[in-house]
Amino acid sequence: MEGQLGQRGGDDGHGATPHRQVPVGPPAFLLRGTSNAPASRFWPSAKTLVTPHSRRRVPCRSMTGGTGMSEQRLGILGGMGPQATQDFYQRILDRTDASCDQEHLPTLIWSDTSMPDRTAAILGGDAEGCYRRLLDGARLLERGGCTALAIPCNTSHYFADRLQGDIAIPLIHMPRETVAVLAADGKKRVGILATDGTVQTGIYQRECAARGIEAVAPPADVQKLVMSIIYDEIKRGEKGSREKFAAIDRWLRASGCDAAILGCTELSVYRTYHGLPDYYLDAMEILAERCITACGYKLRMV
Repeated sequence: MEGQLGQRGGDDGHGATPHRQVPVGPPAFLLRGTSNAPASRFWPSAKTLVTPHSRRRVPCRSMTGGTGMSEQRLGILGGMGPQATQDFYQRILDRTDASCDQEHLPTLIWSDTSMPDRTAAILGGDAEGCYRRLLDGARLLERGGCTALAIPCNTSHYFADRLQGDIAIPLIHMPRETVAVLAADGKKRVGILATDGTVQTGIYQRECAARGIEAVAPPADVQKLVMSIIYDEIKRGEKGSREKFAAIDRWLRASGCDAAILGCTELSVYRTYHGLPDYYLDAMEILAERCITACGYKLRMV
């Protein structure tokens, strides 16, 4: 993958896995681009500030006239669902190399639980209403001084490129970053575990194709099990059926997939509860890591 590589740690008690190579330079959304803006607009190569209470080096951005520094601030557009948003922020805390409050990444979270269901909106004909709500939330965080935006909802990335064109701060593209990791790991055939909306609109299929990876969507009977875990269990506050997931796992391995993407944040929550082997790449975990490094903070390795 483009950029310098570092190590991705395990699960911090949620099913430890071996370290994985991940990029710590400018993320894929800057190197490949999702808007017409130059990458330098979002990743300035200005001076660095060594904070008096920290060993880490924090990138600084010069303000008008070259005086003063601006703080990196992450905006999380969440509530899709709220349990996944909570899990996502906890992962950012767990994966940041910080020894005190002041060494953590400043973050604003807008948990918009009234956001329309993305799958229902996209497949049911109300995609525009859903997009307007996403845009309102993104602009709210932008006005709050956020310098980067994360949306811990895979299906919402159906709108990602359009959204990036309508805001001035970079959106860290979860599916794009996830597939970039798979490509760096040399994966060739991967299963996509996600909502009907994500699967049917080809969000991950397009990203995989751009990287020369074959994306495999589940057949209807297996997809029903995936949707049941997401909507009938995790979104209702349950922990998810091991029996259903075991059936999904059998299909993946019988299909010859050399990896599988947890392409729904409710499936990421399932992994938090149950732990899963390294065969499963957790998109929300990748997003958390990329948020940390994109804002100039270091990942915790142990």
